[in-house]
Amino acid sequence: MGHCFSDLEGGKQAVGGAQQRPTSANDGGHNDAVDFFYRSRGLQPLFTQIELSLSASNLLDRDITSKTLKLKDQEFLGEATCVLSEIVTKQTRSLTLNLHIKNGHMGLRNFGALTIHAEETVASRSCVEMIVHCSHLDNKDLFSKSDPFLRISRIVEAGGSVPIFKTEVVKNNLNPIWKPLCLSVQQFGSKDNPLIIECFDFNSNGNHVLIGKLQKSVADLEKFHKERSGANLTLPSSHHGRDKVLKGQLFVDQFCEKQQYSFLDYISSGFELNFMVAIDFTASNGNPRNPDSLHYIDPSGRLNSYQRAILEVGEVIQFYDSDRRFPAWGFGGRTCDGTTSHCFNLNGSAGAFEVEGVEGIMAAYSSALHNVALVGPTLFGQVINKAAQIAGQSISYNNKYFVLLIITDGVLTDLQETKDALVRASDLPLSILIVGVGGADFTQMEVLDADDGRRLESSTGRVATRDIVQFVPMREVHSGQISVVQALLEELPGQFLTYMRGRDIKPRPLHVAPTSA
Repeated sequence: MGHCFSDLEGGKQAVGGAQQRPTSANDGGHNDAVDFFYRSRGLQPLFTQIELSLSASNLLDRDITSKTLKLKDQEFLGEATCVLSEIVTKQTRSLTLNLHIKNGHMGLRNFGALTIHAEETVASRSCVEMIVHCSHLDNKDLFSKSDPFLRISRIVEAGGSVPIFKTEVVKNNLNPIWKPLCLSVQQFGSKDNPLIIECFDFNSNGNHVLIGKLQKSVADLEKFHKERSGANLTLPSSHHGRDKVLKGQLFVDQFCEKQQYSFLDYISSGFELNFMVAIDFTASNGNPRNPDSLHYIDPSGRLNSYQRAILEVGEVIQFYDSDRRFPAWGFGGRTCDGTTSHCFNLNGSAGAFEVEGVEGIMAAYSSALHNVALVGPTLFGQVINKAAQIAGQSISYNNKYFVLLIITDGVLTDLQETKDALVRASDLPLSILIVGVGGADFTQMEVLDADDGRRLESSTGRVATRDIVQFVPMREVHSGQISVVQALLEELPGQFLTYMRGRDIKPRPLHVAPTSA
């Protein structure tokens, strides 16, 4: 995590904390520094850890006189299968399955039932939200005023500290007021745990100058708010080992405790992930009839990269979509009417762009290869705009989030137009997963992914509200370095939560049925 100094806009934006609030182009961005800190220690904070409990009822009694406890003497009683999403999408987060024998035939016999219940292994969903400001800070700049920001760190038992939050930089101001910051109980542990709060003067070369610091707990900060009092910053002093007390002070203007809802809270209360797919039909894929083509359909049943991406991602997301009707498009191909289109319906229909299930996407893709000529160039703008239009029409329902999978082999011709479309779409309930197939140079895709913390900027200078793109090259999947599902869906829960929390959209109460579009 380094020193919790973000690369966003040269390190001037906020990172970390429990909740991002990206409501404008200037608000805090994706918490790349915090993610890197966790990942460097082998953790994956964007995945929800699930604890499963199981109970059985009405099992067959295969022991005449007793229930044997010897493992080698156990007899098979039955089996049942399901996927995790079938459990977590239930409002009760429980699923009861009837057991059957190994050959799959239950017949007239009752083999009993198995009930599986899922719970997130999180200590608490509570968090505190604060607005803080400083006054009379020392000036560290010669020709202007300081550009202050705060860094908050948690003291750990082993000694030292771990950064958990950094505010945005307030330019040229010795009395700065920062945007709301939110810290989860998981981050600070207990209200009485000491936190180190440091105030720095920002320098673009990374050599930030310490203005002052103090050590206070969350309980202390709450007390400051209630009593409308502040605390003086200090600086280390070489005289008698005592810190120098400064004129500058820290105040807490607002303090409140609130619930921080998880991805699972939304999904189990009826929120849906609606899957969409767009497939590259440009000539650079090669003639589909040739075995070396990226679009070649192998008679033996071996999947090409397009089919594999559709199947692996679609089979995961489909369980979070109630009707399993998926919009499917192609781009860069010449359709039956002789026109080159950069957003045509994959099923060949003039009006209906939805297909039934993942198998419907696979069938429409195979059929389109016989009816669409591969031409070009590679343009993303129209399919992104079409997906954004659908996502925008659902905003009033507040229980739908859309996931567009784009599979492509080439270099973009409309990079700036694509950036413009993505910046506009960043305000909508939409994430875009891009799979690169073949051996092309996908440097442009890495730019769209914005994993370096630099959010996309449109041709008019508008900055994306949030990062909505995740890219993975299929060649890394084929080499065994990564799983396509893990790589593509790793950031999805975080993107989903950023959107919902930024608009203060809460999970629905369990007794309220979700509105359907």
